[in-house]
Amino acid sequence: MPSKVRRVTRALLSVSDKTGLVEFAAALAARGIALVSTGGTRKALVDAGLTVADVSDVTGFPEMMDGRVKTLHPAVHGGLLAIRDNPEHQAAMLAHGISPIDLLVVNLYPFEATVAKGAAFDDCIENIDIGGPAMIRAAAKNHDDVAVVVEPADYAAVLADLEAHDGGTTLALRRRLAQKAYARTAAYDAAISNWLAGQLGETTPAFRALGGALAEPMRYGENPHQWAAFYRTPDVRPGVATARQLQGKQLSYNNINDTDAAFECVAEFDPARTAAVVIVKHANPCGVAEGATLLEAYEKALACDPVSAFGGIVALNRTLDAEAARKIVEIFTEVIIAPDATEEAIAIVAAKKNLRLLVTGGLPDPRAPGLALRTVAGGFLAQARDNAVVDDMSLKVVTQRAPTAEELADLKFAFRVAKHVKSNAIVYARNGATVGIGAGQMSRVDSSRIAAWKAAEAAKMAGLPESLAKGSVVASDAFFPFADGLLAAAEAGATAVIQPGGSMRDDEVIKAADEAGLAMVFTGHRHFRH
Repeated sequence: MPSKVRRVTRALLSVSDKTGLVEFAAALAARGIALVSTGGTRKALVDAGLTVADVSDVTGFPEMMDGRVKTLHPAVHGGLLAIRDNPEHQAAMLAHGISPIDLLVVNLYPFEATVAKGAAFDDCIENIDIGGPAMIRAAAKNHDDVAVVVEPADYAAVLADLEAHDGGTTLALRRRLAQKAYARTAAYDAAISNWLAGQLGETTPAFRALGGALAEPMRYGENPHQWAAFYRTPDVRPGVATARQLQGKQLSYNNINDTDAAFECVAEFDPARTAAVVIVKHANPCGVAEGATLLEAYEKALACDPVSAFGGIVALNRTLDAEAARKIVEIFTEVIIAPDATEEAIAIVAAKKNLRLLVTGGLPDPRAPGLALRTVAGGFLAQARDNAVVDDMSLKVVTQRAPTAEELADLKFAFRVAKHVKSNAIVYARNGATVGIGAGQMSRVDSSRIAAWKAAEAAKMAGLPESLAKGSVVASDAFFPFADGLLAAAEAGATAVIQPGGSMRDDEVIKAADEAGLAMVFTGHRHFRH
C-alpha cells in the first residue's frame, strides 16, 4: 500500500447530528473496522445491532461530570496524535497500551442552534463542546495518518476512498478533511466568543472572531474575474441567507447583495399597518411605496423610476399574492423576495423560469442589534448595524411652519427610505411613495438635483404635465452643510424637509427654509450608508 494511503483499522465516532450515522458505521464495520463510541452515539449504533466498544473501556475511566469528561485522555489523544512512522511514538503506544485511531468522526454539541432558539444562559454554556474540538484538532494536526470527519456530508467521500484504496484513505482526502475540521472548530469558537461578548455587552473585544458555513460557491463575484462564495453565519435574522428559493436559476453575488438591500429596506414597513414594496437596482432603492395592497404599492414604486426597475430586485413585506405577481412579471425582474407566497402567485412566477422567487418566513426586525463588517487593507471594520428607526426618534420642528399631518407622514416615509440609500442620499416622496431618489453623489446638492431630475423624468414617462416632485417632501440622510441642497429641493417643488440637523450652518439652512415657506424637522439621527 503506498505510503500516502493509510489503512483504517479503528474508528472513534461521537456525534450530535446522527444523520446517516448508522449506515456509515455499518459500512465501516463491514470492512472489519473496529468501532469505538460514546454515550448516545454508542447507544444508537448498538441499538442498530453493531458491535461498538465504549470509550470508557479504552480509557479505563467512566464518563463523569455529566459527560463533561469522557474523551480527554491519553488513550484517546495518543491514538489520534501518534505519528505512525515515528519509532519513539510507536514505542510509547506499546508501553502504555495505546491503540491507534485512524478515523475520527465527530460533530459538535449544537451550541449555535441552542443560542438561536433563545435558550437560557446555563443551557448555552452546557452546549459548549470541549472534548469534541480537542479531538478534532488533534486528528486534523495528525492528518498525515488520521482522517477526521466533522459533518455527515463527508461520509460518502470517506467510503468512496476506502472502496477505491482497499480500506485506506488518501492524503489528499485527509488534508481536505483537516482543513474543514479546523475551519469548523474556528467557526464554533467564533460563535461562542461573539455570544459571550454579547452577553457581557462588550462591543470591542480584544479579539473578534468570524465564522460561517458555506451556503454555496458562486460562479463569480461582482465581476467575472473575481471568485466568490456565500457563507451563512449563526445570525438567525430572516433574509436572503435563511430564505427558501422556490424557483429560478442560481443567485449571483450581486443578486444576493441587492436582495439583502431590498429586504432590509422593506422591513422598515410594518406589514400590520401597510403593504409595502421596494425595488432595488445596484444596492440602491429605485422605487419604494406603501399601499392598501401589494399591487397598489408595486405600481406606485414602479412609477418612481420604471427605467431603473428593469432587471431589478423586488422585495415585499407581505405574502406575495396573485395580483401583485401578475404585475411584477410584466417586466424583466431578477429576484422577488417576500415572507411567503400563495400557490397561485407561485404558479404565475413559475412561467418565468429564470426569475428567482425567495420566501423567508418572516421579516427582519429593523430595531434588532447586529454586527456590520467591512474589509480594509490589513483588517476589517466592525460596527453596530444601523437599527435606528424614525418612529422612535423625537422629531423637532425648527421652522416657522410646522408640517401638516400629511406632510409628516410622508417625511417619516422618506426618512425610512433614505436610511437605505447610499450617501449622499436625497429622497423625494409624496402620498406614501418615492417620486425621486438621488444616491451616492459626492455633494448633497448634486443628489438633490439628480433626485429632482428623476422625478421630472418619471412624470414625463407617465404623461403628466409637471414633475412628481411638485408638492412632495424631501429627506436627507445627513445634514445640509449649506442651504444650496435645500434650495434645490424647494425649486423642485418640495414643501417640507426632514434631516438630522447638526450642521454649523443650521441657522442659515433654517432661515432659507423659512424664506422658501418650507416646513422642516430635525431627527437628531444620521443615516450615512457608504
